Amino acid sequence: MDEAEVEAAAKTLKAAGVAAVAVCFLHAYRNPLHEQRAREAVARVFPAAYLSISHEVLPEFREYERLSTAVLNAAVGPRMQAYLEQFLRRVKALAITVEPYTIHSNGGLMSVRAVRSFPVRTCLSGPAAGVVGAAEIGRVAGYDNMVTFDVGGTSTDVSLVWQGKPLFSSDRAVADYPSKTPMIDIHVIGAGGGSIAWMDDAGALKVGPRSAGADPGPAAYARGGVEATITDAQICLHRLNPVSLLDGRVSVNEAAARNVIHDRVAKPLGLTLEQAAEGVIRIANANMARAIRAVSTERGYDLSQFAMFAYGGAGPLHAVDIARECGIPTVIVPQEPGTLCARGMLLTDVSFDFVRSEIALADAASWVRVCALFDEMEREASDWLAREQVKPHERAFHAHIDARYEGQNFEVVVPMPEIDEGGLEDFLARFHAAHQREYGYDVAGKAVEIVNCRVQAVGRVRKAPLTEWAVHGSFEQARRGARSVYHGAAQGWVETPVYARTLLPAGATLAGPAVIDEMSSTTLLAPGQHASIDKVGNIVIELGVRSEA
Repeated sequence: MDEAEVEAAAKTLKAAGVAAVAVCFLHAYRNPLHEQRAREAVARVFPAAYLSISHEVLPEFREYERLSTAVLNAAVGPRMQAYLEQFLRRVKALAITVEPYTIHSNGGLMSVRAVRSFPVRTCLSGPAAGVVGAAEIGRVAGYDNMVTFDVGGTSTDVSLVWQGKPLFSSDRAVADYPSKTPMIDIHVIGAGGGSIAWMDDAGALKVGPRSAGADPGPAAYARGGVEATITDAQICLHRLNPVSLLDGRVSVNEAAARNVIHDRVAKPLGLTLEQAAEGVIRIANANMARAIRAVSTERGYDLSQFAMFAYGGAGPLHAVDIARECGIPTVIVPQEPGTLCARGMLLTDVSFDFVRSEIALADAASWVRVCALFDEMEREASDWLAREQVKPHERAFHAHIDARYEGQNFEVVVPMPEIDEGGLEDFLARFHAAHQREYGYDVAGKAVEIVNCRVQAVGRVRKAPLTEWAVHGSFEQARRGARSVYHGAAQGWVETPVYARTLLPAGATLAGPAVIDEMSSTTLLAPGQHASIDKVGNIVIELGVRSEA
């Protein structure tokens, strides 16, 4: 490597006003020496630059994905630095003396120091926190297999919890650029309360991905919104409170919602107002159902074995219809569903992921190298946990191997309970089972190629236990009136009781139709459906259905 040439390039970038520099060499995942020398050369002439070094960000093979991830890390690095400085100043001003943590994409906590170096690992960190919270609440409630269903104002985020653990992925796009960092496997679509209903060139009704956002928001918010949104449709049908939302904090203009649905949807399509509003919701539901199938049935999981865990401001409003369509028999709505992502951060541990590429056919000789590599990574992971001030008895390590059949281009992730010299046959059996589940087949006797070895370091954190729901009384005491709600063409407008979520007693059951209101969300029960309140305050709706698709 020509260090003078590196210095000259760094001087050019400095003169151009560049704030961050990414460094990526072809085989740095195997031998990082040149990247290390390049870092030193850049730092000599451009010490103010934020540096993102590929073998530190992602020590894996596939240079394009490694480069893209390092560049994303550099792109967000200076902005994250500025945010963290402001954040730390505010924490100090509040006289908080403990070191703050942030959440990252694998659902774990990470110190500010680690975030400064690897800000790319915070992509999709908010939704990841929601999945972690859902997994913990589901475990306490007795549900190990769940579809997490988070619907907010602009997007729907879906993921799977299988046998009590969120599923992970290291391959996704962020702003259309590959980002190969370990993260909870979350599928995101542009469908939320603010998603806009519009007509395509053929005159067909579409919903999303464009959104009215929070400003100006839906027309019903009376803040200048002129587009028809899902929220406007829900208000027209009185599934959402047509007077106010957020326990009266936000006023609603029902007339504006009706006008925009009429003008933008009903009139162009020759429909009644109810048909138009329901059509908007049904199209949104179909998009959400496809997202759920993308993470479940298309990957070999049977949705009849899962419960739907519905949260976000709009998740409980759509949950029952989508669960019926997908054949999910149970819907769970946690307490305060609109704040679950924040609660999830209080229910997770410190964690970080380490990876090394070891591309070799799985045989006795390569397995010895794999075992040595895992020993090395576990020592590195233990050192990292020590720097994070995690005590030895609070540490745990989880091993995974990315593998494929010889000749394939893409890998499946194989969780390994332990790695030892006698574990080759166990690994091969687990790989065949994982491939069968992911792709629907396995090839007995075909050579298996190991690609990446991964260790997730976990530092266990004390968490506030989920307490039992202490509300007593009756559903009648929780009733807060009634309103006429449109429950679809078959049922029409039905006088529907409205209940205050915070007053619903534990252990009792509630028959639909019903609207359950709370500050952050609304849950809808159709006629004939039943719900109960479990020991930790979840609303549990048993549907017992098969897929309608």
